[in-house]
Amino acid sequence: MTAAKGNGDNNWWIAQLYTLNASTKEMKSIYKPKLQIARPVVSPDGSTVAFVEGLMSDEDSVGGDVFLISTAGGDVKALTPQRKASASLLVWTSEGKIISMENADGESSVIRIDPKSGAIDPLYSAPEMLSSGYWSTSLSLTPDAKASACVRSSFANPPEVWVGAIGKWNQVTHKNAGLKPAWGEGKSVHWKNDGMDVQGWLIYPKDFDPAKKYPMILSVHGGPGFAIQASWPGIPFDNVMALPSRGYFLFQPNPRGSFGRGEEFTQGNIRDFGYGDWRDIMSGVEAVLASAPVDPERLGLTGWSYGGYMTMWGVTQTNRFRAAVAGAGIANWSSYYGENKIDQWMIPFFGKSVYDDPEVYAKSAPLTFIKNVKTPTLILVGDSDGECPTPQSYEFWHALKTLGVETDLVVYEHEGHMFVQPAHVREVIQRMGDWFDAHLN
Repeated sequence: MTAAKGNGDNNWWIAQLYTLNASTKEMKSIYKPKLQIARPVVSPDGSTVAFVEGLMSDEDSVGGDVFLISTAGGDVKALTPQRKASASLLVWTSEGKIISMENADGESSVIRIDPKSGAIDPLYSAPEMLSSGYWSTSLSLTPDAKASACVRSSFANPPEVWVGAIGKWNQVTHKNAGLKPAWGEGKSVHWKNDGMDVQGWLIYPKDFDPAKKYPMILSVHGGPGFAIQASWPGIPFDNVMALPSRGYFLFQPNPRGSFGRGEEFTQGNIRDFGYGDWRDIMSGVEAVLASAPVDPERLGLTGWSYGGYMTMWGVTQTNRFRAAVAGAGIANWSSYYGENKIDQWMIPFFGKSVYDDPEVYAKSAPLTFIKNVKTPTLILVGDSDGECPTPQSYEFWHALKTLGVETDLVVYEHEGHMFVQPAHVREVIQRMGDWFDAHLN
């Protein structure tokens, strides 16, 4: 099991791997990870534990490499070194193999690992989301792994339950058969930046006409330990999928810091927030402009959580965007450190606390460059957000208002980091669309 002393979600980032003696109730730490640890599973014979370790910014958003350790402790064996993918869930089979579910280049992938030889057999990969209840790729498997169940969805197909051998599933529910996309085709986009391969998704407008030029909204995902996959919108952060129905292209990049291209790529923005990741994003914008009928004079920028931070950051770095909507963003890393309820996540990303290295926090803070902002910016946040607290949004709004930049701040009552009241979710979608319509059309 993973555990840490004390109560609260904040301890997830410092958890260690423990064994628990059922007779004596004694807990013993057998491994202290260098980064974050998740999804430990014990082998059928009880001798070893497989787990995922990597740089992870959110508890349920898991991605990293696969490792193995004896239940007695000792040396750790890496099973997927240098693999260009991010493992999210592990299952042992009755024959002693490990089924690893992962994000690989933005796709849902399933592989089988032989822990003795290290051999990896690909079982399935496709541009869709396979889920068994987690944010990342996951399946429910029988002990022999000959049968599985999952909820499958994609940009084109709403979620339904499928059952069968991996990759040979049969659909067993048809609850969403009447749903049709309110957006156009979703295409995987690849480009290079700083010598790295980067991937993202371009969603076409509803009723796309190739003879026309369209405005485009750049949407940066949260995390940063996360990645956009080809899934039907579900969680509140997917409210941007309403924009193509209003006639917008929607570009969703997976820059460095994201899952899907290996742990080195995920760790690429350590002590570098807003620099390499922003260059990846802007080079992706250029790649889209070169390949799709997007009007370069009608670009918008949005994001929630880390994406909200990147929106606040982006408008301090360029005036290319004619409008922006920042949801639950971070304006000032120095004040944020003392305001949020999950500050343990920050040390692996920044290297030290804000008290020991204030400069690294200041260099990535939007407020450090606030006088550069000219972009009209709508700011949205919940009044009970413990992850990106309301004062961060207020700081940014106050600065823009003082500097004469067009802005508006909306604080939603009794909402946390992820909005749950349907009326508020609908209002966010409407406000966002209206803001972009007013400035880009």
